[in-house]
Order: sequence, then structure tokens, then C-alpha cells
Amino acid sequence: MNGKTPTSPEHVPANVLILPGYQNSGAGHWQTRWEALDPACTRVRMPDWNRPARDAWCRTLDAAVAAARGPIVFAAHSLGCLTTAFWATQYASAAQLAKIAGALLVAVPDPAEPHFPLDASGFAPVTLECLPFASMVVASTDDPYGGVPFSQACASAWGSRWIGVGPRGHINADSGLGDWDEARGWLAALATSA
Repeated sequence: MNGKTPTSPEHVPANVLILPGYQNSGAGHWQTRWEALDPACTRVRMPDWNRPARDAWCRTLDAAVAAARGPIVFAAHSLGCLTTAFWATQYASAAQLAKIAGALLVAVPDPAEPHFPLDASGFAPVTLECLPFASMVVASTDDPYGGVPFSQACASAWGSRWIGVGPRGHINADSGLGDWDEARGWLAALATSA
């Protein structure tokens, strides 16, 4: 036991794999806070946070899913969203996919945007196949890494529910979300909808 207790109003009834984006999620980021709040939350440790490569990240995610008990929900941010989509449509086996209850995909980045990290490779073009599990795409109206039309197009292609949260930047530690209980509620809904 790691001493964490579920103190949020929404305890997620599933194993949560936290998938940060480029350069990982630091102190104050909602993903880091969730990991501290709930023992069901486990961060997937990518091989190189500063030079993300799609193949390496998807294979790392595949190993994490193999090691986890189902049902599993993903709590993905930024490049973690693209990793989830590529893994689900191009890497995962049917047995792996059967363990997934859903995915919360926050701040999907657009590889065509000028702010997209130059050190990231293999994420363009973005896969636009329907995801084989329930999902939600959460977007900000002023995200420098991906505009609303792009996130809506991804949500439509992936079969995801689209949720707008207003002007919240890249929906990260700078967005002032704290423990972001509203999103924990969305994650719990995904976990129980399977």
C-alpha cells in the first residue's frame, strides 16, 4: 500500500493508467494530483519524455496494459492522447482492448501546429480511426497546441464525446484546475459505462 487514499468526491472504479505528454506532468498538474489522491492511478513511464517516439511510446503503453488488471481507463493529456489513439488502432490486440473501459483524452495536440514539439516523431498524420472503447475529448478554447476545430474533428473520427472547458490554455498545471474533480467524474462515468 502506498498510503494514498481516494479523497476526491469521485473514486474511479477501475485501474487508471495516467498518460502524460511531452516532458511528463510535473507538480501541480491534475494528472500528478490524481496519482497522489487515488491508489488506482498509475503513471505510465515513457522511455524518453523529451524525445517522444510513437512506436516506443505505444509499445510502452502496450506493456503497461498487459501488466494491469482490467477494467482500465486511460487519463491522457496532450501527446498521451495521440499515443492512446495510435495504440488502440494500430498496436493493441483484441485481448488488450477487451481490458479497456474508456479513455479521457485531454488537450489533444495538433502535429500541424507550430508549437508541436519538434523532438516528437511518428505522431503525424494523426490516426482518424474510430476508437474501440468509450472516450471523451476535452478541449480548451485557447490551447496553443490544438484548436477547437482540430479537437472536434478528432472526437468525431474517434467516436468520442467532445467537451469544451472554455479558455484553459493547454489544460495543464498552469490552468489552475487543482484536483479537477469535474474531470474525475467524467473518468468515473467512463469506467462504469463499459
